[in-house]
Amino acid sequence: MPEKRYLLTPGPTPVPPAVLAALSEQVLHHRGPDFREIYARCLGRLAAVARTEGDVLLFTTPGTGALESAVANVLSPGDRAVVVSAGYFGERWAELVDAYGGDLVHVRYAWGETPEPADLRLALADAGGARAVFLTHSETSTGVVVDLPALAAPAREAGALVVVDAVSSLGAVPLETDEWGVDVVASGSQKALMAPPGLSLVAVSPAALKAARGSASPRYLLDWERTRRAQEKLDPPVTPAVSLVRALDVALGLILDEGLDAVFERHVRLGRACREGAKAMGLELFSPDEDRSAVVTAIRAPEPVDPAELLLVLRDRFGIQLVGGQGELKGRIFRIGHIGWFDVFDVATALAGVELVLAELGAEVDRGRAVSRALEVYEAPMGSFTGAGRREGSV
Repeated sequence: MPEKRYLLTPGPTPVPPAVLAALSEQVLHHRGPDFREIYARCLGRLAAVARTEGDVLLFTTPGTGALESAVANVLSPGDRAVVVSAGYFGERWAELVDAYGGDLVHVRYAWGETPEPADLRLALADAGGARAVFLTHSETSTGVVVDLPALAAPAREAGALVVVDAVSSLGAVPLETDEWGVDVVASGSQKALMAPPGLSLVAVSPAALKAARGSASPRYLLDWERTRRAQEKLDPPVTPAVSLVRALDVALGLILDEGLDAVFERHVRLGRACREGAKAMGLELFSPDEDRSAVVTAIRAPEPVDPAELLLVLRDRFGIQLVGGQGELKGRIFRIGHIGWFDVFDVATALAGVELVLAELGAEVDRGRAVSRALEVYEAPMGSFTGAGRREGSV
């Protein structure tokens, strides 16, 4: 019997059958009427998922391409930029600002901490004249999802553009681009949007586009204005990954058919199930125990287990692919992703596999409780859950 595989990482994520089927269709010419219809619909659906009336620009790059496009278009060399980081991907913002010659003001937290608006407000006051503030909505290296409206407020008060890494958050947790005053939302196809890797996008406000027109940073493929003008005519500036665009269009249709609010609730339930199941097993969470952290659950590896060995056995014996820690968290944690095309039985599979392998590797775990607890909290009415991390109004 062919081995079953379970992809339970925070990205790439599993792809629904209808999306895979779209990939198998014959390639279209990118300047023909058939592709233009798909292109237009996909761009419109991206705007709907991002909750914006503004432009959404689509690139054939990984998610980091969207981040780089934001830095290249918003900043000129020497422009002051405030980066808030508390993990691996926050540090990437700082690296990009440095690469483009920005004047970096780095508000740096210990990995796993949650950035606070008061700290950002103080940093902006001390720095003065910041062109942009770069934030990470969902820090997948730690499991932290920040309070984005609260962090965007001091940036707007200081007259800075609000630029957000939403690579893993868009389509998983609420993100109201226009309502929250976010100028740039950068994301990718391979996480909550349920498509294969290879496409990135940026939702851009009029203020961000104005800044881009005045930016002196070099760029070509990632130039916003050039891309915007081409998209306006449904005539891509370069050959896009046409099959990926068709697949993303199908995936976005599935999300919108389910309804964004229903999608967000499903992710809250999955996060609750994963956290409560891990705790029932006797494991210690690294990620916050709160509804907002609905993207990935980070768990401390118990003694005497090496997370790398845990992951290897899970993959080789059971076909379950989880991920370990990144950067300074390598060897300390393992992570279970639950964004995109996931249901509670996927979470139950991950927990059952972890329980079996941890016991085999000598860890003390409470056997037989994780899955039942996960199913129990997933099915509980949203308002009745009383887990330790429940935050009122978090959904």
